[in-house]
Amino acid sequence: MSNLLLADERQSVVDLAQRMVRDRLVVGTSGNISRRVGDNVLLTPSGTDYDTMTAEDIVVVTLDGERVDGRLNPTVEMPLHLMCYARHGAQAVVHTHSTAATALSLLQDEVPPVHYQLAMFGGSVAVAPYATYGTEALVNNVSNALSGSTGAVMKHHGTICVGDNLQQAYDRARQLEWLCDVWLRARSVGEPALLPADEMERVTTGFLSYGVQPTGGQP
Repeated sequence: MSNLLLADERQSVVDLAQRMVRDRLVVGTSGNISRRVGDNVLLTPSGTDYDTMTAEDIVVVTLDGERVDGRLNPTVEMPLHLMCYARHGAQAVVHTHSTAATALSLLQDEVPPVHYQLAMFGGSVAVAPYATYGTEALVNNVSNALSGSTGAVMKHHGTICVGDNLQQAYDRARQLEWLCDVWLRARSVGEPALLPADEMERVTTGFLSYGVQPTGGQP
């Protein structure tokens, strides 16, 4: 594997793809992951079992979708991933078929503010209208839903999260699933209390500096 183009970077995609299974964010061969490396994008292949996936299976394409390297076909959701790089400045994309988020997509037009953690996405997460997978209609629906946010839920489908790196995008996907699960559990026994808009605005502003460490001098 030492002569494989972008071997370490391709392996990082495999590692997170396999973690998606352990974290129950996907079932079977559903969902997909990609990351940008310079002018190239590394994508999980179509219809490949995550348990047996290797770095050689990861497909390398240009930002325009032209194949650079890889023996398999890229995910059918490649246009969705390329859109995130072209229109939303992503460096990594994680697309899941997680249970709670998919269930919530059948009931809501956005993720309700049941917890301030929603602020990590920019204050709200929209549910994109349904369109057939792999289509331009889905690309446009999701792009609209991602406007001003780093995550979206896709109706009858799953979630998509973007980030400055793979770990950040993946953490957002896990948090989004948790938020959806909290709402579903509360809704199953009553009407959930929601955080007011002014509080969400306040915590969203606070999240802009969350985790930023001071530079120089002593704290």
